[in-house]
Amino acid sequence: MKEPIIEAENLSRIYSMDSVDVVGIAGIDLNVEQGEILVLKGESGSGKSTLLSLLAGLDRPTSGKLKVAGRNMAKASEKDLTRYRRETVGMIFQNFNLLPTLNVMENVTLPGLLAGRSHSSVRKKAAELIEWLGMESRIAHHPTQLSGGEMQRTAIARALINDPALILADEPTGNLDSRNSARVMDLLEKIVAGGKRTLVVATHSTVADRMATRQICLKDGSLVRQRPARALPQSPPAANPFSQDWHKTRN
Repeated sequence: MKEPIIEAENLSRIYSMDSVDVVGIAGIDLNVEQGEILVLKGESGSGKSTLLSLLAGLDRPTSGKLKVAGRNMAKASEKDLTRYRRETVGMIFQNFNLLPTLNVMENVTLPGLLAGRSHSSVRKKAAELIEWLGMESRIAHHPTQLSGGEMQRTAIARALINDPALILADEPTGNLDSRNSARVMDLLEKIVAGGKRTLVVATHSTVADRMATRQICLKDGSLVRQRPARALPQSPPAANPFSQDWHKTRN
């Protein structure tokens, strides 16, 4: 049996605010296998974003165990966590977090360049992702010239530029209409098809429910419900830049 990409045992994050303890998450047990699509549900303040921050290496547990992609997230050095965020995790946000002074190509390539990859290899991969996401005609546009759906597709390409094993999406459809929400979720489902990447989505929306391999519900920082769903597709679509057939379909 494969080692889970995420292992949490009695995981807690407690914040001290004016000498008062505020529960982010408390006592969560969770194992996530490689290739899963895990959907986190719950109201604002339920602990979804806290859990994502811990999985992203942006925060550390107060107590309990958290191991992600073989790393002990409580004991990893800051240098190791920086490398983990660059190489292992792709983050997608509700507000897109694109840099307004950079165009689409520049926003997408930035994480690859920060990871020390060559300019030519990063631009080649970025061009493939931008084309696959249907953004080639907008490649020189800046975020203010894009629609909400286009900004989120750009953000998805940016999150994928370093081939992350784990993709974390925090309310990725929160600022999109129903049509673009469905399209973004479709794209995320295709990205993890084949089982090589794992997707964790935190959302209020029901649009992600149909694609979940598992769904968990958080309330007041605790895991209160877990619901299994369908199995993942076993192989990625041919017209997917993560597929071995990607270059064949383009020639």
